[in-house]
Amino acid sequence: MSSNLDLVALARQHLYPNYKPAPIAFVRGRGCELFDADGRRWLDLCAGIAVCSVGHAHPALARAVADQAATLMHTSNYFYNEPNVRLAAELCRRTGFDRAFFCNSGTEANEAALKLARHFFYGQGRSDRVRVVAFENAFHGRTLGALSMTGTAKYREGFGILGAVTHVTYGDADAVERAMAADVCAIVVEPLLGEGGVLPAPPGFLQRLRAIADAHGALLVVDEVQTGVGRLGRFLAIEETGVRPDAVTLAKGLGGGFPIGAMLTTEKMAVALPPGTHGSTFGGNALASTAAIAVMRILDHENLVTGARTKGQALRAMLESVVRDLSDVCTAVRGEGLLQGLVLRPGLVAREVLLRVQEGGVLLTAAGDQVLRFSPPLIVSIAQLEEGVGILRRVLSELRAAA
Repeated sequence: MSSNLDLVALARQHLYPNYKPAPIAFVRGRGCELFDADGRRWLDLCAGIAVCSVGHAHPALARAVADQAATLMHTSNYFYNEPNVRLAAELCRRTGFDRAFFCNSGTEANEAALKLARHFFYGQGRSDRVRVVAFENAFHGRTLGALSMTGTAKYREGFGILGAVTHVTYGDADAVERAMAADVCAIVVEPLLGEGGVLPAPPGFLQRLRAIADAHGALLVVDEVQTGVGRLGRFLAIEETGVRPDAVTLAKGLGGGFPIGAMLTTEKMAVALPPGTHGSTFGGNALASTAAIAVMRILDHENLVTGARTKGQALRAMLESVVRDLSDVCTAVRGEGLLQGLVLRPGLVAREVLLRVQEGGVLLTAAGDQVLRFSPPLIVSIAQLEEGVGILRRVLSELRAAA
């Protein structure tokens, strides 16, 4: 087997250089652990950016995918397949939505939601209603439509935006009200800014957005790509808000590592995209659908959604202790469930700190320039969280000593 060094060299020779990965080539995983080609172990507290919801190589997920691969993988959307039909019914049952569209990623799900919003009004003879109100620092994906809704300018630089999008300050409902007009088809919002710094919506904000959308006859689309599938301690983040969007998007943790995205809608929106208006060659394939069904069974059998709430509270307490003890290098903790962010003081760059944490054997991600993000597998143990926070504490203590 090739060494880690050999694989990294081969990757740098042949992979397109649009990423800047760490010089680590993983070859296997187990639960919340990853191992590189040289056999070194890392504690994974990022889960592939909130994707590996039930950890690595979960036996039930691996078995379900293997069995389905040996039975039926793909037929196209010219036909139904049993796993996809059952997945659609299960997602609607869990969420209270009526219809499910399947694709392969969160970006594709958000792209579908953008087309849904515009085409809904086109079908009513309102082809002028194409503008979207979205939020600064939001992240909705990298295709041109999703990128247009993404509120971080550096991601859009050199690409422009596709159509009319107005970005306003996240959490400022009055700014949303001012941005509304007869040409707005939808407000698109994350219930918690993930990439934008692990920033929860202020109390009452989502409810106000629903009211504003209703008052102007616009749609409300909620992007739960990062927050959904149990990560915040409930299947959907919006469950405790009383807000019912017209559409919600899911991906990341839904397949536990297998690529799948979904857009769930109310019955009212079923007319928005009639046959021929949107599709996905691989969307809803039997293999991805089976993976998602297996993930939801694991969530139930292992009580992982409730566990995300309780373990998230424990993680938050650990990080708040770090802030109390090292307030000169970190300033706050924010987030919910097993999506928590540690805010660094001005002058420290999250990605530079991540490298030092990584050297200690722990994997985290950055959310913006100043936030270290914890998004571990939902199966993570308290002991593993303590291990990871302990190594982070040591790194921050060393940074303080060197300052």
